[in-house]
Amino acid sequence: MMAVALVIVLCVLVFLWRRLMRRLEVANKADWGNKWLNRLDGLNRIFCRRFHRLRHAKLAVPATGGAIVASNHVSGLDPLLLIAASRRPLHFMIAREEYERWYLKWLFRAVGCIPVERSRNPRAAFHAACAALARGEIVALFPHGRIQLDHYPPVPLKRGAALMAGMTGAPIIPVRVEGIRGVGLTVAAVAMRSHARVRTYAPIYCSATGGTECLEKLARVLAAGAGTERVSLSRG
Repeated sequence: MMAVALVIVLCVLVFLWRRLMRRLEVANKADWGNKWLNRLDGLNRIFCRRFHRLRHAKLAVPATGGAIVASNHVSGLDPLLLIAASRRPLHFMIAREEYERWYLKWLFRAVGCIPVERSRNPRAAFHAACAALARGEIVALFPHGRIQLDHYPPVPLKRGAALMAGMTGAPIIPVRVEGIRGVGLTVAAVAMRSHARVRTYAPIYCSATGGTECLEKLARVLAAGAGTERVSLSRG
C-alpha cells in the first residue's frame, strides 16, 4: 500500500510540475534564447499582473533593432515591471556592486545585464551598451542613477542615454512607473502589493550634437509625463 501511495503522489507531482511549466511557457512573451529564462519571464509576468495588478501599455519598443528604455526609478520592483511590460528582452545597466551579489550574479549575467562602475570610469559599460544596441538589442536604464521620487528635489539626469542615442541612432523610449506601494524601498517593495502602472511615451530621437536638448526633453517626461504624447493604454 505504501508503494502504491508513493507512486500516486509522484504521479500527481509530475502532473502538477508539467502543468506549472506549461503555464509559465504560455505566460512568457519575450524570447530570452533559453527555455528556463523564458519560463522565468513567464513567472515574472504572472507575478507582476496577479500580485502587483500591473496594467500597462506595451512598451513602444521597435519590433527589431536597438532601442533605449529610460525609466523613472521609484523602487526595487521597477525592473520586474518593465520586463513584464516588454515583448522583447531588456538588458539593464546596473551598478557593479549590485551585479556582483553572489546569489544574483548568475541571473544578471544570464539576462545580459551590463555592470556599471559608478565609483570609477564607466566607459567600459558605455561601450558595452553601445555594442548591445548595435546588435539590435534593447538597453534599459534609470537615468537618475538612483531612486528618485517625484517629491524629491530635482537632480540632473546622467548623460549616458543621450550619448548612446546620439552615437547609435537608437531611439529613447521614455517610461514612467507608477502606483507602487513600496516607493523608496528596494527588496521590500517586491513583497508589498501594488496597483502598478507602466506608462510608455513617444520615442525621443537624439542627434550626435543635441544631447542637452535631448536630456531636457527626457527629464520632462520622467518628471511627470506632462505635456508629452503618451502611447494609448491597453491591458497587458
